[in-house]
Amino acid sequence: MITNADPIITRRIAFEDSYTIERYLATGGYEGLRRALTMTPEAVAEEVNKASLLGRGGAGFPAGRKWSMLRQAPTSYLVVNGDESEPATFKDHLLIERDPHQIIEGSLITAYAIGASQIFIFCRGEFALGLERLQAACNEAYAYGAIGKNIFGAGFSIDLVIHPGAGAYICGEETALLESLEGKRGFPRIKPPFFPAVNGLYGQPTVVNNIETMSNIPWIILNGGDAFAALGTGASTGTRLFALSGRVKRPGWYELEMSKTTFRDLIFDPSLGGGIIDDGTIKAFIPGGVSAPWFGPDQLDLGLDQEAVGKAGSMLGSGSVVVMDDTTCVVRAAWRITRFFHRESCGQCTPCREGGTWLEQIMRRIEEGGGRESDLDLLMDVCDNIAPGVSWPPQQTTICVLGPSIPSSIASAIRMFRDEFLAHIEAGCCPMGGAR
Repeated sequence: MITNADPIITRRIAFEDSYTIERYLATGGYEGLRRALTMTPEAVAEEVNKASLLGRGGAGFPAGRKWSMLRQAPTSYLVVNGDESEPATFKDHLLIERDPHQIIEGSLITAYAIGASQIFIFCRGEFALGLERLQAACNEAYAYGAIGKNIFGAGFSIDLVIHPGAGAYICGEETALLESLEGKRGFPRIKPPFFPAVNGLYGQPTVVNNIETMSNIPWIILNGGDAFAALGTGASTGTRLFALSGRVKRPGWYELEMSKTTFRDLIFDPSLGGGIIDDGTIKAFIPGGVSAPWFGPDQLDLGLDQEAVGKAGSMLGSGSVVVMDDTTCVVRAAWRITRFFHRESCGQCTPCREGGTWLEQIMRRIEEGGGRESDLDLLMDVCDNIAPGVSWPPQQTTICVLGPSIPSSIASAIRMFRDEFLAHIEAGCCPMGGAR
């Protein structure tokens, strides 16, 4: 069911000048910050707790609970993760380019609530236009008095730094991001002891939140946590931004009320995805970024709900929904995903570094016509060594979840479409030829 919930984080996108401070102020910008500064930090945090805002970066950890874990110390940091790097995921990119002031305002409110000493927004280096607009918005916010000393005369002072990343997917993992911010190679840290809330940036307590998470904060403070929690159901409250791509007629981004809207609505409704290209048949879809296990057509009526999708064996993850139809070669699709993770592994952990390489080589061999039937068991055996049991959520043998994410597409493709793998092996080539 598509509800009539008003957009929360994309309500300015229709304006051509949505990224400017003039448009932001004309549409209620920085009013959330002004209100927050009349409240105690504890009261601000309580509104976010009442909202039950799940983190929008992938793990879905409640933002308010993450804030409450911050170790009290004279110096602490807020780091905003804008290193969106997963294939087919482009929602944060949109927000950075089209509404940077909303991100900045949400970050300022969060910093006030948790008592942070400084804010860093870590933005993917390839987002050239986004970085330009984010930095311009930061400069405008300083000039307006929203950042700096004695903000709006309320006695609250803080600085904000925009930091461009160097293009490593692994820096989307929060501790690898902190390593990169410190000028080191983006290697994930072992947890414990390096939980950011306890020992984060420069060894100080740190909260790491996602771009979309921060974009929701101004609305929550202006309208109240209860109003946000009234949208959606259960733990999946509010609206969420979904990046829809693949074999659909209208790929793009869509902000939808969580839980009540289904995958079928998103993919087939004429006002959203519009259905399959050439009115074809849906074969499979990935519900939450390419690190998520695949779903078949029988799961189209699942709601866009964190818990429901998790119980069904996958995740909403990064908010990216990728659709495959009957013209899609699933072997090629799984190989391309595997190749991405193989190339983006930081190389720190053996199961990820070596296992990812082996999986990519075997998948390429099958796609190019040199596969053997025994390769299917070999693939699952290697997957089992990276993520024992090859189940969801995955068992972890590595420092971060990149390694256990690699088997998802391979295991899904083999379990759902084993006959297509066998057809590749028997034909000595891809039977679909130039298929997508």
